[in-house]
Formats: sequence, C-alpha cells, structure tokens
Amino acid sequence: MARKGRKGTAARASAKRREAAPHAAEARIVPTLSGLLAEKRVYKPSAAFRRQANCNDAKVYERAARNLEKFWGEWARKLEWFKPPKKVREWKAPFAKWFADGKLNVSVNCLDRHVKTARRNKAALVWEGEPGDRRTYTYWELWREVNQFANVLKRLGVRKGDRVAIYLPMIPEAAIAMLACARLGAIHSVVFGGFSAESLKDRINDARAKLLITADGGYRRGNLLPLKQYADEALAHCPTIENVVVVKRGGAEFPVHIREGRDHWWHRLMQDAGGWCEPAAVNSEDLLFILYTSGTTGKPKGIVHSTAGYLIGVLATTAWVFDLKEDDLFWCTADIGWVTGHSYTVYGPLALGATTLMYEGAPDWPARDRFWDICERHGVTVFYTAPTAIRAFMKWGAEHIGKHDLSRLRLIGTVGEPINPEVWVWYQQTVGGGRCPVVDTWWQTETGHILITPLPGLTALKPGSATRPFPGVSADVVDAEGRRVDPEASGGGGYLVLTRPYPGMLRGIWGDPERYKQEYWSRYPGLYFTGDGAKRDEDGYFWLLGRVDDVLNVAGHRIGTAEVESELVDHKAVAEAAVVGIPHELKGEAIAAFVTLKDGHGASDPVELMDELKEHVVRKIGAISRPDRILFAADLPKTRSGKIMRRLLRDVATGRALGDTTTLADPSVIESLKARYAEE
Repeated sequence: MARKGRKGTAARASAKRREAAPHAAEARIVPTLSGLLAEKRVYKPSAAFRRQANCNDAKVYERAARNLEKFWGEWARKLEWFKPPKKVREWKAPFAKWFADGKLNVSVNCLDRHVKTARRNKAALVWEGEPGDRRTYTYWELWREVNQFANVLKRLGVRKGDRVAIYLPMIPEAAIAMLACARLGAIHSVVFGGFSAESLKDRINDARAKLLITADGGYRRGNLLPLKQYADEALAHCPTIENVVVVKRGGAEFPVHIREGRDHWWHRLMQDAGGWCEPAAVNSEDLLFILYTSGTTGKPKGIVHSTAGYLIGVLATTAWVFDLKEDDLFWCTADIGWVTGHSYTVYGPLALGATTLMYEGAPDWPARDRFWDICERHGVTVFYTAPTAIRAFMKWGAEHIGKHDLSRLRLIGTVGEPINPEVWVWYQQTVGGGRCPVVDTWWQTETGHILITPLPGLTALKPGSATRPFPGVSADVVDAEGRRVDPEASGGGGYLVLTRPYPGMLRGIWGDPERYKQEYWSRYPGLYFTGDGAKRDEDGYFWLLGRVDDVLNVAGHRIGTAEVESELVDHKAVAEAAVVGIPHELKGEAIAAFVTLKDGHGASDPVELMDELKEHVVRKIGAISRPDRILFAADLPKTRSGKIMRRLLRDVATGRALGDTTTLADPSVIESLKARYAEE
C-alpha cells in the first residue's frame, strides 16, 4: 500500500512546492484575532474543490434546522440494520434516545458491508510502527482478524454488555480489539498506553472490566515502554479481571511476566480461532464504549456513548468535514486512547469505507521530519492533527517539511484546542502549500464527534475560527445568566452551549447519572454547558477561547487566555505560549505567560525580549492584557495527546503543590519550570 515516488521526481516536486509557498512570515495574511474580526479576511474554497466536494449545497443548513429528525434519519438509512428503526428521537432533558427501536452492529457497518462490495480488497488500515515496520490490512483481512479475535473473546467468557479494558500502543491490534468487542456487543474502555498503572487501575475498577487486553511493550522515541509490567502493577488491585490477553510487540528478549491461567498470548489464541463470528444484534441505545476523560482527579469520569447515535455522527462528519473519497488516504494522528482516535482513526473512516493510517511513535523520531516522511511515502491526502503539534512544527522550522513532496495533500485539519490565527496561516501555507483548505474543528470527548467546523466545499474560512455548527447541530453563546450574547456586545464573548440534542451526544457518566446532570445540565436548564468560552462574530462564526477556567478576570475585565496566547505566538520569535492567571493585590488576577522560542531566536537579552513581548500584546489587544510575568521555557508541560496542562502551570505560577501529573508526557518539564519560576 505504501507508495514511493522516485527520489529525483519527489525532490523536484518538493522544490517547486517550496517556491510556490512563500515563507510563513511573508505569506501571513491576517496575523491576529483582533485583525481577523475587524478586517473579515477569508479563504474561500476553490471552484474545483467545491465541485467535487461531498457536501456543496449551502441549503443543507436550512434543511437540517427545519427538520432535525429527517436530516439525521437520512444518515441513519446509510447504515445496515438488523431491525431498521421507526422512531428517530425521544428527548426528555437531559436524556436522549435516538433510533431506540432499531438493532444493528458497529463491526458489520465498518467491515461486513464493505467486504460484500468492490472494497473487499481495498486497503482499510495502513500501519507504521516507530521502528519502521509496516502492515496493511484490506477490508477482507481486517474483517477476518476481527472475527477471529471476537471468537477469542467469546472463548474467554466475554458476553454482550461485559466491559473490556484495552491498554495498548498504537498498533493494529488496538483497532481489531475495539471492533471485536463491538461485534459481540461488549463495551470497550480504551485506556491510553501512556497512562500510569494507577490510572489504569482506577479505570478498570470503575468500569468493573472483566478482561484486559495489553501488550508486552510499546515503542516511544526508540524505547520500549513496559506496558505489561504497568498492567501487572494495576491488576494487583483489580479483582474483576479474569483474563489478560497480551500482544507480543517487543523482541524475543524483551522481559515479560506471564501469570499461568490468567495471561494469554494474543498470537497463540488467534491460531485456533475460527474466521467467522456471528455479530450480535445490538440495540441502538446499548453502549458502544466508555472513555475516561484525561487528567481526571479523584473518581474517574467515564463518558459513555451509545451505538447507533455515535456511529451516525462519526459517519456524517467523516464524510462531509474530511470530504473523503475512495482513493483518499486519511491520517488522523491522534492515539486511539483518545476520543479523536476512536472517531477518526477507527469508526468514522471504516464506516465510510475509507483507508485510514495509524502510526505508533513520536512525530520527531528518529528525526523531526518523521510525519512528512510518512505522508510522502504512503501518499497521505487528508491530514488531521493538533495545534500543539503544528506549533512544534513551526518551532522546528519549515526546512523539515520542505524535504518532502506533500503535493498529494488536498485537505488538512486541526483538533484539540483553539488554533492561533498565526499558526493557522503557517499550517495552510507551509504544510498545505497554500492550496489545502483547513478544517478547524471543535468537539469534545463528551460530544463524540465534530460539532463546530467548516464544510470544506462550502465554508469561507477565517483563520482561528472553527466557523459554524455542523448541519443538525445547534450551538449558542450565552452570558452568566444564560441569556444569548449579542455578537456586537462586548465582543460577543461568553459561554458556549448546545441548544438541541443530536444523535452522537454522550448518554451520561458511567454509573453516575446525577453527576452527568450536575456537570453538564445544571448551570443553564435545558442547555448543555460545554465548559468552553467562545465568541461569535457578525457572520455567526464561532471563535473558541478555551476552557472557562482559562478565562481571566483582570481588574474586572474578562480576558481569554487563548487571545493573549494568540498574540504572543504572533511575535516572530515565539513558537508556543501558555497563559495563566496569578493573584494580584490590585487587579485581582494578573497574567503570567510561559513562552517557548523558535529555533534560532534565542534571547540574547531576555529582559529586553520580555519587554518587547509585553508591548506586542499591548499593541494587539490593549494595556489591560499586558502580561505581568513572562518565563522563557524550553518546553511546556503537555499530555501525551499534546494538550498543554495549564492547570499545572497555574500551580507553578502560584507556588502551590503540583496536582496530578500522571498524564504528563515528560514530568521533568514541569519540575524544571517549577525550579526556574522559583528562582525568578
């Protein structure tokens, strides 16, 4: 499946692309959020892109708003059902049921219905390991593997409704295990392979999982992390686990303890497993998976998603947001341990019959061009990653991208947090070659799939804005009392809420319906509170400002940390910035900024650069947004999914004891920052 162009041809194409795409600083069109709102600069889809787009009729928004049930019912008819539903929606706030009288199976819709067609021998899953090993599964081959592993699970006593924990690196067996659970009607709970034994234990026990699937190890920056060892530490305190299935990922010499009677090697169990497993007829509202939100403290919060509603949501958004075609190769870089990996590495692309790519390792291993090397060799056409990763690419320099022919890319996307306009433009110009639409998407673990997004064949793009709600989704911005905010008033800023139910919405918190009602529905009765701040401009475009607890109150003025961060990153020397609030005797709160610099922009005079950055923010936003403190950092504390942990930065800035650090990719980063901040 991996496509390799001739070296000379690739080099010439790459050189032409570099000539056509000027340096980001020269190609910057609208560098600031305030400038964008004032100047209304947009990137419109080309006529050629619009003609071929899966969705290119602007009336779809009106039709969906006029008849929500008809709109989602049409998507439901694209699935294969054991029992087609007659009902569409039952809504008794805050609990929804969609297509409740229908029966279907997710694995049938992701695999069986495709193997009956010409897609039987089409690549379904293309995988590359960090060391460079590769595997490709056609739809037929993936279907066989899933059937076999479903039979393995049945033999080990897994039945419909049982919970199965999955603690694996980014290897094909992770997707196979998820789909095998779905085939049986078992509920999977994927635990990110970067989590600690303690985090794994908490999630297993909360779900009362019956079986664990893990690996002896997983690669990260050239090292094998001993996942089975971590699992054994957790299982010492997990009484509900009856069996453990272990994938052999490490070499023959990699040490692993196998407990007789409980632990079983994946490859040995698969040798005797039959190639056909009857799929369970699952009720639409039966649960497909539990996914615990990252960074939970205390009792884990297990978000639950139903079968039909979730699948319909990811099918619709994959088709229209990513505009996938039969010959596309789609790479969502998220780990399967996060909801993005669930929705846009596994379920969405496979439900659509697309080809999806998985990569096991880090983006800078063994070199900083690893992602672009993968894109070139495999011929990636649609690429979806996080703003944190894009900012890292900016910091490392465009030369790593320029080494590779990315001319096959036709659409690029971003997910996970608000993207700075400066970063958006750099991404579009440098990675997208100035020709690729950028789909900047907003959604959450709780929402299951993308909710606010451009449709690339329709939407005029504004760098930094996630634009409009997906058809069939209704969102608003309200003030503290729940009143709709006028976009012209106070910049149109407030709290992002969802105003109508939609099929893929979360069905609750595992085992705790009261917590579900309290956390999401109590603040504004009848409205789902997302926990995010947002602005909406006069065109109805949404500008996400990050979590509400990332909105500062400086001398009575509400300032979004994302806006200050955006202006800091707009400075030519800054690669990445994170802003937090610190107590201030007069203002109540003041602004502290943690800043990483681009390679080659080290501060010869740190004090002078600090003053320059403060004045830069003042010029762009106003004096009220001037940071009181700026700390230069080699790196910022991030989760393994790439999100900056501002909670820990607040702990550092205020001198508090550090909170939970189990989800950090590199704990030494926060310790270094703590020591430096104390010195200053």
